[in-house]
Amino acid sequence: MKNLTCFRFFTLAAFLIPLMSVPAWAQDVKTDTLKVVPADSVAAPKPDTVIIPPHVLIDAVRYRFIGDGNFTKGNVNRSLMVLRAELIFSGPVINIATNPRFTYGKQNGVLAERDTYVDLFVDVFKKRKTYVFGLAALETSNLRRIDLRQMVGAGVGYRVVKTQSHDLSLTDALLYESTNFFEKATVSTIRNSFRIKGKHSFLSDKFRFNHLTFIQPALNDLSNLRWNTILSAELPLNKWVTLRTSFENSYESVVEVGRKRNDSRITFGISVGNK
Repeated sequence: MKNLTCFRFFTLAAFLIPLMSVPAWAQDVKTDTLKVVPADSVAAPKPDTVIIPPHVLIDAVRYRFIGDGNFTKGNVNRSLMVLRAELIFSGPVINIATNPRFTYGKQNGVLAERDTYVDLFVDVFKKRKTYVFGLAALETSNLRRIDLRQMVGAGVGYRVVKTQSHDLSLTDALLYESTNFFEKATVSTIRNSFRIKGKHSFLSDKFRFNHLTFIQPALNDLSNLRWNTILSAELPLNKWVTLRTSFENSYESVVEVGRKRNDSRITFGISVGNK
């Protein structure tokens, strides 16, 4: 009986061992086909380490707000106030700049100046030696008796010098201009606009000299000529605040009856900003 029991046990074991080996063999096959690679293995796939810089249109903003003026009292009572702003939005490809200003002045209690000027420059590839730009401007002037002047155009610029202490550029553009006077008939013309612009610092930026000159003859009437020059000297007090004085001269050959063609003024003031 005992021998019969042993025989049955060995017979059952011989039958079960192959059945138990089948899943184990299947598991080994799967393990061989789907290998788990250690995390620190050189064969393991690595995440992409190349950082793609984001495409930005504007990456820097510079600004400055300026208040100039002069006042006299006595035989001639005169007050003059000039408010300006300089805003530049810079990017890898384009620069957007605007320099609005408002002028208000009285002489012996009579309004003499209430002038507004707003412009917009869009420069393409300005960080290069040669670049292109488009511009637009609106202007009103009680001094010149201009109800509204509109200008739009495009041109080419050239950077003559660009260092930490000196920046000098030349531009030339074609402008379409339309001027509505208070009384005179509207004058429309095509102008060539040549500009010289420079910023210079001396004595480790303790003294600055800036200059901006426009020369704008009309192409269809050479007797129709305009120019404008602004010269300014600045003494920075710190990174944000600067004392300044400026001289401005403007000329227009086409004016209303009773208006002079040339105007000049000297102002003193202060500027605040990071520019």
